[in-house]
Amino acid sequence: MSRPLRIGHLYPDAMNIYGDVGNVRTLVQRARWRGIDVEVLAIGPGPAELAEYDLLFMGGGQDRDQSRIFGDFTEHKGSAMEHALEDGVAVLAVCGGYQLLGESYVDADGHELTGLGLLDLRSSAGHDRWIGNVVIEADASLQLQPRTVVGFENHGGRTRLGAGLHPLGRVVVGGGNNGEDGGEGVVRGRLIGTYLHGSLLPKNPHLADWLLATALAHRDAAGLVAALSPLDDSVEMAAHSRALELAMAERGRRAVPLRGRGAPAADGRRGWLPYNPHP
Repeated sequence: MSRPLRIGHLYPDAMNIYGDVGNVRTLVQRARWRGIDVEVLAIGPGPAELAEYDLLFMGGGQDRDQSRIFGDFTEHKGSAMEHALEDGVAVLAVCGGYQLLGESYVDADGHELTGLGLLDLRSSAGHDRWIGNVVIEADASLQLQPRTVVGFENHGGRTRLGAGLHPLGRVVVGGGNNGEDGGEGVVRGRLIGTYLHGSLLPKNPHLADWLLATALAHRDAAGLVAALSPLDDSVEMAAHSRALELAMAERGRRAVPLRGRGAPAADGRRGWLPYNPHP
């Protein structure tokens, strides 16, 4: 009898904004609908044996939390994450979690945070912010049907991939990694990094199943990733189609300019201008 599928949720208290926890709930539910037993374990600060899991998830966080998490991860989990990736563990890293896998992140004050250095990418805080619905056309290597992936971005970070890395997909609507090169996220083996919140997986059941299938391949020590039994995804794909429609209505939107440090906006809030998809 197979053991339960193990999902490790990294820093669930500190790195969980914009509904990121919904990704874990989606993975659990889609596995259980297929009769697959699942256990989810929270992974907090300190050492951890990450290769014992079949799938690792890490969401995004506020800058103050992210700085603290960067320090703990590089001190206690860098080699463990490297081992997990070499062992074939599936990984979904969103926003701050995505940035952490790279070489470094330079924050808005110019402070450089050292990342894990597992991926040849570098991130920095930008002078404007991408906020709104996103559509990407997923990399062909994932063999997703449909190829569209939808989500929501709210980030000032700018990420640039090294020459040997491929983006998760090509931006149709939105800013993506940096608003310039047309890429969003990264895919390398069984790892996906992305700026897409929303949460991402409930509206993209095909991507959720790709992650589940790769996680099961790790659990079963299978050399090949086997297709999952199909589910009735009519509700999920209706949500996907609606998100796609909303995003296409924002096609051509630009990043929201940041105000000067400490300067209040017209509504009294500080830091950035209110979002207007139709300036």
